[in-house]
Amino acid sequence: MSEQEQVRKVIRRATDEVEQVEAVVRPVDEGFDAFLDEIDEVLSGTSADYVRSFVQKGGQ
Repeated sequence: MSEQEQVRKVIRRATDEVEQVEAVVRPVDEGFDAFLDEIDEVLSGTSADYVRSFVQKGGQ
């Protein structure tokens, strides 16, 4: 087997491994993004309530 054939074989194997890793990582990444979005929504609502708690009502 020539050196070029060996290099092609290694590249093909590496490409297959990268595709396998991407198949695992992609759903995890999407789930993580959804989780961060949920945290952002909670913090947005909570921070608004927190700030409102310090606003004086009726001149107090």
